[in-house]
Amino acid sequence: MKRLKKYLASTIILSGSILTISAQAENGESIAERLRQDSLLLQAAVSGEAEINLPLFQTKYTADPSPIVVGDTLFLFTSHDASPEDIPDENEKSSAGFFMYDWLLWSTTDMVNWTEHGAVASLKDIPWRSRENGAWAIQTVERDGKYYLYAPLHGHGIAVLKADSPYGPFKDPIGKPLVWDQSNWYDIDPSVYTDDDGQAYMYWGNPHTFYARLNDDMISLKDSVVKLPHIENYQEGPWFYKRNGHYYLGYATTCCPEALGYAMSDSPTGPWESKGYIMRPTQRDRGNHPGIIDYKGHSYIFGQNYDLMHIETFVHHERRSVSAVEITYNPDGTIQEVPYWLDQKPLKQLSWLNPYQRVEAETMAWGFGLKSAKMGIENTGVVADMPESTGKKNMYVFDIDDGELIRLRGVDFGNGAKNFNIIASAKGKITVTLRLDSQKGPVMGKVNITPTGSSEDYRVFSTKVKKIAGVHDLYLCFGNTTGDVRLDWWQFKK
Repeated sequence: MKRLKKYLASTIILSGSILTISAQAENGESIAERLRQDSLLLQAAVSGEAEINLPLFQTKYTADPSPIVVGDTLFLFTSHDASPEDIPDENEKSSAGFFMYDWLLWSTTDMVNWTEHGAVASLKDIPWRSRENGAWAIQTVERDGKYYLYAPLHGHGIAVLKADSPYGPFKDPIGKPLVWDQSNWYDIDPSVYTDDDGQAYMYWGNPHTFYARLNDDMISLKDSVVKLPHIENYQEGPWFYKRNGHYYLGYATTCCPEALGYAMSDSPTGPWESKGYIMRPTQRDRGNHPGIIDYKGHSYIFGQNYDLMHIETFVHHERRSVSAVEITYNPDGTIQEVPYWLDQKPLKQLSWLNPYQRVEAETMAWGFGLKSAKMGIENTGVVADMPESTGKKNMYVFDIDDGELIRLRGVDFGNGAKNFNIIASAKGKITVTLRLDSQKGPVMGKVNITPTGSSEDYRVFSTKVKKIAGVHDLYLCFGNTTGDVRLDWWQFKK
């Protein structure tokens, strides 16, 4: 089923099942009413009528964020909660459970406009897997120009995949679990960090915390696995790192709902002292998983929520969305607590987007309702339909309906543009209206995309635009849509 298409209406359609939500109050307010207000705020923010901290990605449901900085770019690996149409078992399409088949990659240089790179690895890349579901929380790290993706297979240990690039292709170099205690199912949520002396450590575990030292090859253990004493309120999802001489272990804390907590140590192996919350538990959320990193002089924590799903329904499903906020460290290394994702202002944009270079259609700050796929790969999210890791491939945006849009933040038009070009294929047609600063903002121009003959025949469509200078948010608003239209990339001309 296509996602709900009336999410931009002035009122939200509430499921009758909202009455099944716990009436537990938060700050004197029912959770049902709080979620309703969150959804309305989300809609207002998308249209440019409010400023809140939105989920980062909308073309797919995402969870378990794993950031890594490579040069000038922040890459974010995520797990992927399947949408109902991508679940192969008809009896499970409305289930509240986890349906996870692959891992996704996104990138940014400004923290607000993200480029999607699609699935970079899947369960198919692990031939010894025992299940067709369970692509859970990963972390990807770099060492000596190689990239290592550590992946838990629930009930079957932790795998490791290796690539020459963050885009992949990722391959299994050992053909077996890196870690697997067959007496239990604790081996999940791996986190890897290489210390200043070159020694790499892997932490993992739910509900217990484990670590092991890795050899320099990053695909074998140096010695035995160590089980740590229980860290106060530790639940799962460890994120291990070092900053300014302090060792940190971020994690999902308490349950349920899970909050984001952390512990500190003077040693990479502990003992660990809990320092409390980074983000407190709230009935507006349920599960969580931290990813923490410094980038361009700022510190960020990534986590997950159900805010995107709540645009469509308040009936619980494991369809999560990744968000991020900036965090601040105190002089003693402790982290200042931050409010819930939606209770904060949007992330600060670190640099303006250049519209005079090629901008991929799958680069966006918002694009709810749209879908994306790699060229030549009809990736539905179902394991049977997924290829093995393919490496970097061009993507396109499709499944476009009237009223949908792509929003980009902070586009620097300089002294103004004269023309707009968009590369698309079409077995139907669509009108793209360029608006500034909001969904109802000034019209900069319109371009009509008409049939090209096939969905593989991409052509350039152009229009003159009003010469408007300076920095603006850009909205590509879609209307008059018929048939299959696929957008590849766009560019303004001076």
